[in-house]
Amino acid sequence: MDFDHNAHPLNPLPGVVWLLVLPIALIEITLSLGTDGLIGGAGAVGWRLQAMQDYAFSPPVFQWMLANQYFPAEHMIRFVSYMFIHGNPTHAIFVVVFLMALGKYVSEVFRPWAVLVLFFASGIMGAVAFGLLSHSQMVLIGGYPAVYGLIGGFSFILWTRLGQTGGNRSGAFSLIGFFLGAQLLFGLVFGGNQEWIADLAGFVTGFGLSFLICPGGIERVLDMIRRR
Repeated sequence: MDFDHNAHPLNPLPGVVWLLVLPIALIEITLSLGTDGLIGGAGAVGWRLQAMQDYAFSPPVFQWMLANQYFPAEHMIRFVSYMFIHGNPTHAIFVVVFLMALGKYVSEVFRPWAVLVLFFASGIMGAVAFGLLSHSQMVLIGGYPAVYGLIGGFSFILWTRLGQTGGNRSGAFSLIGFFLGAQLLFGLVFGGNQEWIADLAGFVTGFGLSFLICPGGIERVLDMIRRR
């Protein structure tokens, strides 16, 4: 049996995935080191709380903006920045692991710009849904809504391939069913909040958007419109 001795021992991640993973990892490392008092002095212990105060998505702030029809940049940035702030290292590690796995899979089919659109659009729509539907006073942090958007892209790819091979397309939604089921069970056992609203909105956004941003997607949609 022949082996390629020049082959990379690990499957390399696409650049677009590193572009998303590295900021999350670097921010978490900085906040964790500060919390442990290893960098930044005594004031660094409060860096995580300060980051949450400045960059987390806040439903009350969102409701205030809607009520006053005033959308300052310092609060609009929260729709994106919340995805890069996590509650603890474990929270960030799980997001990074899922992002690496799903991002690599989706980027094998979608172009780099489409992966970025999928990630950020799903995260933004997740925040919007959370702000409108949750009635929560808790802030929203972490990359899970954007990761669920990648699950939507992953499900779209499976859904398309199953359709091409004559398989049962409902199998494409097994992953999202597992995650939502596990999240529901965790919430029942340990008590949970309404973050599932943001996650589900992220998935729906990712799956729906995939019809447009997948290779040939816009042409396919325009062709369907012309046929009607």
